Amino acid sequence: MENQALVKEICPTKTQLLIKNGALLVDVREREEVAQLAYNVPNIVNIPLTEFEERFTEIPRDREVVVVCKSGVRSLRATAFLKNHGYNHVVNMKHGIIRWVQKGFPTIGDESFVLVDENTHSCSCSGC
Repeated sequence: MENQALVKEICPTKTQLLIKNGALLVDVREREEVAQLAYNVPNIVNIPLTEFEERFTEIPRDREVVVVCKSGVRSLRATAFLKNHGYNHVVNMKHGIIRWVQKGFPTIGDESFVLVDENTHSCSCSGC
């Protein structure tokens, strides 16, 4: 049986802190999704999950990396893949751009496809 590394997950608020400290965001959504709505952060790269196995070596190993997507599911898979390929400074952002938008964090594009549920908007990092 293959030894699998545990994946650490963080919320968008903690992601913001990591970005301010120079972390790289790796968005694994498809190009069409990113064209519709993108994270507006300084250090971001788009490597769609469909291309991830061929392109993951583009991600630096010596830097903090936060993997993101729409809801946190695809990014969780990509984060586990990276951990199993020797990446030690990689975390998954739970709930993806959906929670990012709910928190009011910066985006570029059309946020209308992201349904904002007021009941989940007030979640704290420990509960996200």
